[in-house]
Amino acid sequence: MKKRFFSILLATLFLQNISSQKIENTVEIDKEINLEAIEIISSPRIELPFSENSRTIQVITKEEIKSSPATNISELLQQIAGVDIRRRGVSGIQADLYIRGGTFDQTLLLIDGFKVEDAQTGHHTMNMAIPIDVIERVEIIKGAASRIYGQNAFTGAINIVTKEAVKNERSRKIGFGSFEQRDASLTLHQSYENSSFITHYSRQSSEGYRYNTDFTNNNNFIKSNFKIKALPFNMIASFNERKFGANGFYASPEAIDQYEETQASLLGISTEIKSGSVIIKPKIYWKRNQDMYIYLRHDPSVYRNLHITNKIGVELNGSSTSKAGITGFGIDVAAVSLSSNNLGNRKRTMINIFIEHQFKLLKNRLDITPGVAFNYFSDFKFNKNYKDNFFRNFLAFPGLDIGYKINDNFRIYTNLGYTYRAPTYTDLYYSSPTTIGNEKLIPEKALSEEIGIRYFKNKLNFSLVLFNRKAKDLIDYVKTLESDPWQATNIRELNTSGLEASMRIKLYGKNKKTHYINFGYSYLKDDLEPSEIQFSRYAINSLKHHITSSINLAIRKNLSGSLVYKYSERTTGENYTVVDIKNTLIIKNLNFSLIINNIFDTEYSETNLVPMPGRAYLFSFGYTTATKSR
Repeated sequence: MKKRFFSILLATLFLQNISSQKIENTVEIDKEINLEAIEIISSPRIELPFSENSRTIQVITKEEIKSSPATNISELLQQIAGVDIRRRGVSGIQADLYIRGGTFDQTLLLIDGFKVEDAQTGHHTMNMAIPIDVIERVEIIKGAASRIYGQNAFTGAINIVTKEAVKNERSRKIGFGSFEQRDASLTLHQSYENSSFITHYSRQSSEGYRYNTDFTNNNNFIKSNFKIKALPFNMIASFNERKFGANGFYASPEAIDQYEETQASLLGISTEIKSGSVIIKPKIYWKRNQDMYIYLRHDPSVYRNLHITNKIGVELNGSSTSKAGITGFGIDVAAVSLSSNNLGNRKRTMINIFIEHQFKLLKNRLDITPGVAFNYFSDFKFNKNYKDNFFRNFLAFPGLDIGYKINDNFRIYTNLGYTYRAPTYTDLYYSSPTTIGNEKLIPEKALSEEIGIRYFKNKLNFSLVLFNRKAKDLIDYVKTLESDPWQATNIRELNTSGLEASMRIKLYGKNKKTHYINFGYSYLKDDLEPSEIQFSRYAINSLKHHITSSINLAIRKNLSGSLVYKYSERTTGENYTVVDIKNTLIIKNLNFSLIINNIFDTEYSETNLVPMPGRAYLFSFGYTTATKSR
């Protein structure tokens, strides 16, 4: 009762602060958030400002990240309507990423443009999520994206853009909270004449909110910008290690003694070469994931899986500008290897060749961008028209973007394209007493289309999108008799349609501080083709209705607060509401924050009948000092 009273009291005080604020509009131009000027790097070839893009893209800005009660990228993405993050445990220690009703294998994650998907299983996508302290912004592209990125961008892609070192400073932060959670981090920003770097280390631990949900999470991150003979280079290195009890996370809810350890590493180097109207962007990277799963934590000998996946990728993207418009082109080559006691030793070579061209007509008001990607997988034979040769493993995925600028603030756009998702090694080769993979699986395919409007001005940004996705050859785990094991099969055809709306409002107070109000809504309708299959593991459980809203206020000179509201209703009929708040006090170089998640102690689960934690708090203290410039 005391905790509930304390939470409600804080929420009441926050709302009182909202109502007490005399917010007045001014003509002041906000320099903190200017979406119109943001260069979107979600597209690695033709880069366009947010205002000129003819795709559905949402951006979580650094100001929104700073004020948000989210403590990790999973919680942050839950504030975007149409993005479904299904978590297990505290602090997003295990989370799956879904966009527009797709599966966790159908969304691609990038960090500074480096693709970090995992060929073993999409369950490991979020293992690579970096600490929120080093994130500059998050770009969310929805809809068919295979022609841009290749594999696994079936329903969309999310690109995490990391910070640049603009100040010479050292930041330390410690925190403690519910479930004996303990957090500590150190971040160093340093700039030199021709180089700069950011280095970050953090550790989170908790005893868990119920039996066997304890965890430790260690993050190491380095980013460096430097020049070699005037040529700019960017280097990023990241290592994440997680150890956690997985009570009911994967098998049935009765499997309470599961345990997992994961390691995710990324090392990437990129540069940019400009010569007249031509821009070339070479990139090379290595990504590694290691996963150890134990069915009985106290007795690994009963059932234990160890998987190690390595990916080495090389990309060469570019663009050329002429009187006829902008041409984007690129090639992406990657070698993937897997070593697993369950899935065997596997190798795969992937090639993605891409070209697109943007035409501008009607005094640059109309833009038309056709494009096509040719994808090669060494272990899949797509094209039956060729015999056993190189071209049988190729498949083309065309697409078209069209946009029309009605005026400087109002834009209408439409796009359509084919997209695909290659089966994971788990889909192909997994073997257990209850589940069997299928080596004969073929990639999932879909035709995706959407039409949208976007209004953007200093004080107001608004968008409305209608979309449809016709998918076939979707992979499901099915069986005929209840006693049979689950078998991976290309069985499903699914038509998904819906709409999304988002709005951002900026208001200015007498203290010239900026206040932000965000609102988002998404609706999904799934039409599953009839099937004679008796049992299906992956019953459709999309977010039918999804409402998100946030209010960020500069309450006083050094005091700010935020409130996040999330309503979710799934196709199964389950619905729940979760409210989070955050208050931040800054005194010179000291920073105090209090976060309360789920302030009304809602009982709910996001996946696999795993109950989410109830009301929880996290108090943090930060200290920032300047370092010497060199």
